[in-house]
Amino acid sequence: MPSPIQRRPPHPQLLGYLAAYDPTIADLALALREIILEEAPDASESVYQVYTVAIWFGFSGKMKDMFCYITIHAGHINLGFPRGATLPDPNRVLQGEGKAMRHIKFKSMGDLERPFVRRYIQAAIEQVGAAAAAGGTGKTVIKTRAAKRAVAKRLI
Repeated sequence: MPSPIQRRPPHPQLLGYLAAYDPTIADLALALREIILEEAPDASESVYQVYTVAIWFGFSGKMKDMFCYITIHAGHINLGFPRGATLPDPNRVLQGEGKAMRHIKFKSMGDLERPFVRRYIQAAIEQVGAAAAAGGTGKTVIKTRAAKRAVAKRLI
């Protein structure tokens, strides 16, 4: 009998960042995070707070190996794909005009329940290939502006 999925609680700092948003949007972001982690339980997550809160998922911790991300906005969240322009899009739900990135917009819990959501996440995991096969650390890393400034200062 397969073991039940172990849920990874959100990092307290992520919850703090989400407190700035409407609770419906924050809950939507946490529900999408849970779906991603069900599809990729070993994935690492990197949490950024810039002009929005962004949660990136990958297996190596390197940005080039990230397979998807969540961005939180005032009235919706996005499930984004760094290589979304090359993802199959049979449901014609991917939005975006750039060279590489695409996203799917969600405004309600019902939007998350559409069956194709997990298929897009799985296809994005397949795109990173070897990084996914190696597995991840399953850790959460909080990326702050202060840390970025400290790194930038060291480079000067």
